[in-house]
Parts: sequence; structure tokens; C-alpha cells
Amino acid sequence: MEFKLLKRSRHSRARLGILKTAHGEVETPAIVPVATQATVKTLTSRQVEEAGCQLLICNTFHLHLKPGEEVVKRGGGLHGFMNWKRPLMTDSGGYQVFSLGFGRDLGVGKIAKPGSAKRVKSGQQPHLLKIDEDGVWFTSYIDGRKVFIGPEESIRIQQALGADIIFAFDECTAPSADKAYTKKSLALTHRWAARCLAAKKGERQALYGVVQGGRFEDLRRESARFMAGLDFNGFGIGGEFGDDKKAMGRMIRWVTDELPEAKPRHLLGIGHPDDLVTIVKAGADTFDCTAPTHYARHGTAFVSNGRLDLNQSRFLRDRRPLDPRCGCFVCAEHTRSYLSHLIRAKEVAGMVLLTSHNLHFFNGLVADIRRRIKKGLL
Repeated sequence: MEFKLLKRSRHSRARLGILKTAHGEVETPAIVPVATQATVKTLTSRQVEEAGCQLLICNTFHLHLKPGEEVVKRGGGLHGFMNWKRPLMTDSGGYQVFSLGFGRDLGVGKIAKPGSAKRVKSGQQPHLLKIDEDGVWFTSYIDGRKVFIGPEESIRIQQALGADIIFAFDECTAPSADKAYTKKSLALTHRWAARCLAAKKGERQALYGVVQGGRFEDLRRESARFMAGLDFNGFGIGGEFGDDKKAMGRMIRWVTDELPEAKPRHLLGIGHPDDLVTIVKAGADTFDCTAPTHYARHGTAFVSNGRLDLNQSRFLRDRRPLDPRCGCFVCAEHTRSYLSHLIRAKEVAGMVLLTSHNLHFFNGLVADIRRRIKKGLL
């Protein structure tokens, strides 16, 4: 992998770049749709590409459980298995340490308002996970068996899956983790990072280190400096990002302040439309998010002036396109009325069409951000 910086903004940390991989180039900034189980839900790989997607991220933990990395490897790696010709990432399984652990226990996501969840304290363990020096014992959501993943296992699985960019194994801490818990977890993540580098074989895949540190500036900066000192090809920025947009931008800047300019930065798990400018201005090059696909499956379309909930009956009388300013085939060929009918009737076609539109819309937003950086406006 090669990353080339083309332009740096004079107004912010925003930058234009080209990420070159064995499976093609990615213009950055870029949004990375989530293909959890080697598919962007409801769409074929061809449809995803037609929606303008440059790069996808698949989920190591879920693919390890089913169908298993050896099945994928025998199918030609992820690219051959899912018939995706363009670049791919795989995450490390570190997010599942949170989502299947304290996230499930406390009923929270990565972004939670202060005081909205019980404080996680040093020495505490999630109910369905065990985290120790070696790695993490998960409880499979499929059959309840115990599944172990540590740094070496994560790298082995990701190398078998064969994505262009892989991530070091880490613990994504809960938003309510106190400083003592976060500091201890961070030290463990740092030790795991070194083990991931030692475990990786060959030069074909790029390996990103993951910066953690929760909501604590000193820990975030410490983690970024530590990762910058290791021989990673790029960096992931993980964990929580506060409960408002200003806090999120500030927290990302703590990290990008400390990372080397010449290497790419990927923001893990954030990317709603009103986040995108903040993310890019803070210095992130790529960012993954389930929003365009998740919302589509639940009947919501993102449009120029906000969101449309097609579950509402009022749209059955609306003959306009989803977004008159959108150039996708969904907006050109279908009315809000028809799409609302499909969603309300729970037809798969409605989910397919909204997913395609939302991906096209998000890619258009990011393309416009690239144009604004190029013109010196952002």
C-alpha cells in the first residue's frame, strides 16, 4: 500500500490524498461502507460499486464465526469470495470486545451522554467476555461456545481473509469507562499492538495500529505517540468521541496532532452526514459507518435537507423523487410514494433501493468535500 498526500488545507487539518492498493486506488477523504459478513446488506457487489463506493470494511469476528476464514481463503480470499474487485479493509475484532461486552451489558453504543450508563471501573469484566493479557474469550452468539481471539489470532484470521488493509487487535473501551480502567486498557492495547506487528507475515497487506484512550486527552495523545513510534502503515482512531459534534472534532484533533502527516488515518465507526465535515476538518482520511445501510433497511432515506422516514403514510401521496438534487437511478426512476409502499409492505426491494440511494448520497457528500478541499474552501 502507498499513501500520497495531494493537498493540505490552509483552514483546517483537511487533506486530499490517494490510497494505492493492489486492488486499485481510493481518493481520500472517503467513506467506507460496512460489509460485515462479506456483503453490504441487501446489495450485490456490483450494485455497491455502481453506488460509487471505493473501499469496504468487513468484520473479522463475524467472518471467523461464519463461514470461517478457511472457507473464505479457499474461495479466493474476500475479494474472490464476495466478487469485489476494489480495495478492502478488515477490522480486528476489537470493536466486538466492546459491543459484545460492556456495550451489551449497559445497553450503550460508542457515543453516550455523560451519566447515561453505569461507570465501568478498573478490574471490572463484562458478563459474556473475559479480557486478559493473552486476549479475549468471547461467547459465540451463534451457539454459546467460547471463542478466543488475541493479537496473534486476529492477525492470522485477517491474513487468511486477505483484505488490503488490516487492523491491530485492541480493546474498544465503553464511553462510561473511568480513567483508571481506560489507562489499564490502553497499556494492554499497546502491548497487543506490538504483538500484532510481530505476528504479521509478508508485505502484501498494510497493517494499521489503533489509537485508543477514551475521552481523556492525555491518554489519547499518549496512545497516538506510541502508535506513531511503531512501524505501522497507517492508523485507526478508535473508541468513543464524546456526546456532541464539537467534542468529537476536538478529540480527533488530539490524535491527529500526534500522528505522522505522511501516513493515512482511518476513523473507526463514525460517519453520519452531519459528522463528515467535522471528521475531515479534524484530519481523518477514511471513515466507516453503518448509517447509510442501517437506516435504509429501517425505511429512512438521507436527502439534501435531512432524512425521510418512508414508514410514514404521508409519503404514499408524494409523487416526488426522494431527492430532486440527487443523480442516482432510484431518484430518477422511483417516487417517494412507491418507495414508501415498498417499505410499509416490508418488501426487500424497498430496502435495496433505499440502500443504493443512501450509499450514492453519502459518496456524493464526500466527493463534494473533496472538491471543496481542492478549491481551498474547507
